[in-house]
Amino acid sequence: MTLLDDQVAERLAVVHERIRRAGGTDVAVLPVTKTHSIDRCWAALHAGCTEVGENYAQEVVSKFHDQPLPFGVHFIGQLQRNKVRLLAPFVSVYETVDRASLVPELAARAPGAKVLVQVAALYEPGKGGCALADVPALVELGQSAGLQVLGLMTVGPTSGGPQAARAGFRMVRSLLDRLGLSMCSMGMTDDLEVAVQEGSTQVRVGSALFGERPPASASVR
Repeated sequence: MTLLDDQVAERLAVVHERIRRAGGTDVAVLPVTKTHSIDRCWAALHAGCTEVGENYAQEVVSKFHDQPLPFGVHFIGQLQRNKVRLLAPFVSVYETVDRASLVPELAARAPGAKVLVQVAALYEPGKGGCALADVPALVELGQSAGLQVLGLMTVGPTSGGPQAARAGFRMVRSLLDRLGLSMCSMGMTDDLEVAVQEGSTQVRVGSALFGERPPASASVR
């Protein structure tokens, strides 16, 4: 074990304790390793995580193209049709399927792919996400195309603090239950307690595990 491994393991224990105090009993932690070097991925693996989250297609390719992957890679950035071909060899779950045009591309490039439909519960310009009313049709379209639609994903609002996310999280969890899906990916470092209280089954955590992330360069997007 390296010093980095020890640090990440200690921070992960703190995150699990936050989840426990919020009432979570079976909530997965997805370490967000975007713009971090590959050693952070391995540190998360050594701490007991089995998957990591990445945001940028070019970074996924450059980071993992010559690495064995004993962990799954979730793509959690805005997904573009022309990037699916690049991502297909590396990504285990696409969390940001938010429009119908992505479905045939995923079905062709990654048949049977595991996906989440990203929901814009509280619409903010510039953020991805499918309107709540459009989610059932997109879920059905994905399933009809042979994709494994595991559940829903959402991102809390940028401003207003953790409590500002509560109403949106509650709506997404309610919709997930109505659709009979199982995976609810919502909550990040700053609002994970609210997300857990509202029924999240996976929180996406970066800075709480790895500290402030380096800025992304244009070459990794």
